[in-house]
Amino acid sequence: MNIDRSEIISAASAWIGTPYRHQASLKGAGCDCLGLIRGVWFDLFGSKTQEIPPYSRFGNDPDSTSQLLEAAEEYLAPQKPIPLPGLVVLFQIHKKIPPRHCAIFIEGNRFIHAQERHGVIVTPLSNSWQRRIHSIYAFPQRTS
Repeated sequence: MNIDRSEIISAASAWIGTPYRHQASLKGAGCDCLGLIRGVWFDLFGSKTQEIPPYSRFGNDPDSTSQLLEAAEEYLAPQKPIPLPGLVVLFQIHKKIPPRHCAIFIEGNRFIHAQERHGVIVTPLSNSWQRRIHSIYAFPQRTS
């Protein structure tokens, strides 16, 4: 069964205002960017993804250089690099390291993400953010 993009956007929007908490994924209480995606997954599918091993706030874990990318490729469906509402984007903050940030696109060339000191917010896809896009994914179809 297809997931309607408006359902994804609605699920992500319900997280807006959630405080930033590293490694958390609890709507209204706290989450980081990965916790937001995991929380929306739970809202859409009613199940959790695999347990996530502890990871550094700044992405400098020597053993987890591409965990975010590997998880995206395992659970999500790769898409053409066009930011459409309801799709998940991975951002590469520094060119020499794998993607370390994720978000969900919404209408108006904006995205929802969890940002330190701000919590879950809506941010315009500025030129700076656009240059950092590494890859784009869709949530999978629901199985009946």
